Amino acid sequence: MFSTDTYRQRRAALRKAVGSGVLLFLGNDELGMNYEDNTYDYRQDSSFLYFFGQPYAGLNAIIDIDNDREIIFGDELSIDHIVWMGNQPTLHEKAALAGITETLPAADLKPYLDKVVAGGRKVHYLPTYRGDNKIKLFNLLGVKPGTEQPSEEFIRAVINLRNHKTDEEIAEIEKACDVTADMHITAMKMLREGMREYEIAAAVEAVARSRGCRLSFPTIATVNGQTLHNHAYHNIVKPGDMLLLDAGAETPEGYAGDMSSTICAGKKYTRHQKDVYDIQVAAHRAAVAALRPGVPFVDVYELAARTIVEGLTDLGVMRGNPYDAVAAGAHAMFFPTGLGHMMGMDVHDMESLGEVFVGYDGKPKSTQFGRKSLRLARPLEPGFVLTIEPGVYFIPELIDYWGANRHLGDFINYDRLDAWRDFSGVRNEEDYLITADGARRLGKKIPLTTEEVEALR
Repeated sequence: MFSTDTYRQRRAALRKAVGSGVLLFLGNDELGMNYEDNTYDYRQDSSFLYFFGQPYAGLNAIIDIDNDREIIFGDELSIDHIVWMGNQPTLHEKAALAGITETLPAADLKPYLDKVVAGGRKVHYLPTYRGDNKIKLFNLLGVKPGTEQPSEEFIRAVINLRNHKTDEEIAEIEKACDVTADMHITAMKMLREGMREYEIAAAVEAVARSRGCRLSFPTIATVNGQTLHNHAYHNIVKPGDMLLLDAGAETPEGYAGDMSSTICAGKKYTRHQKDVYDIQVAAHRAAVAALRPGVPFVDVYELAARTIVEGLTDLGVMRGNPYDAVAAGAHAMFFPTGLGHMMGMDVHDMESLGEVFVGYDGKPKSTQFGRKSLRLARPLEPGFVLTIEPGVYFIPELIDYWGANRHLGDFINYDRLDAWRDFSGVRNEEDYLITADGARRLGKKIPLTTEEVEALR
């Protein structure tokens, strides 16, 4: 946990931003994988962690702004719990570390909220992303699953606080990024032809665990880099393959790192691989150079997209004016993803609160294929932490789907494209902090260029 004052200051800022009513925080509970006592790896809700610092299951909390009360609701461990879990501090002792002086039994939460509602006061709650919390919300407030109406002022207040990282948060993210970098460097050193993808996945997880961290998201370690979220690890790495690794560590405080690398199976990239890889690196570097306060991230995305179009035009698979190609969405044949996302206590920070608020400040998202996957578009501000991860992908199914009607054929040279259909994909990713006058990479540098990667092979 951070200092007691940190949590007090966060809650005070939240109270001031919302102004009145009761703020309800639903903590996460344990969930059974295949029976009740065999549970999934536990992770507390990030907003609960941010404001109350408690990483324990079975807790909920309220901030009653009108009556100046902050309460954590939960039950003390019984002797049955202690036999299995060992003796632990009391709930009151845990809560005191976050500056909370009032704790009540879990059963007291509903009567408290009933009085609030009966008195005509508003209960603010955040969007729920777990089925058990949807049921909890129904039991507490009578809100049926599927009919939730989360409080927009509560959502915006939380986002405005969590979007701007403090120095102590940045230091914690940097720890996660350092471990994340070591995960990727380990993979670059150990990858060999004939290995299984799961050997790499296991090795990078071991790096995280050995440093007291967990994974910030399920690892992607695949020779099929064209499949954007590929969590299967059964393939054998063959000569001529590249392995796309997307992996990150999360610190005990809950802060994430997120990096990607694309590693040649042999000691060097083939000419074919290097041609596309260098296009991705050019887009990556162009995006990084453009990062500074006040710049809309959508402009950085379009810069990266134009850079990819220019490179693929030199390669012969695209043509025409890059600005026109990007406006028409032709770049999405090869770059159907966003450029990056906010990162912090969640690897996609606060995605449960809604991308339209986190990444767009309430403005609508585009519906254009490719561009609609952009998670961040708003003007950048000091304290934002985000990823930069342009990619170049050759997706056979998409080539066939668009190619059937020569979709956007003014910009895509389908006669040359078919020769590249089995290329797979390339992505490299780093994490950046927006500073007062630019941006700073967080964590150790991982090899980016083909020459840098080959030096470790």
